[in-house]
Amino acid sequence: MRSSKKFDYGVGKYYLTINSIPNNITLSRDTADTALYIYNKYNDVGKQIEWLGKWNGKKFEENNLPKELEKKNK
Repeated sequence: MRSSKKFDYGVGKYYLTINSIPNNITLSRDTADTALYIYNKYNDVGKQIEWLGKWNGKKFEENNLPKELEKKNK
């Protein structure tokens, strides 16, 4: 049985997902700076993390990482 998300995305918030077994964990932050900070911290400790971007009510915007983070992750 597939579980469903038990929350609604907040408009204007930044989201990222920590890919873990058996469940993925979705985090939200109000500003891009704090979301990028959290992304860096989880990435530094070796967690597999996915940047989703800013939710506008229908889809994710700003879903590309800044160039310096993309280089660091490769």
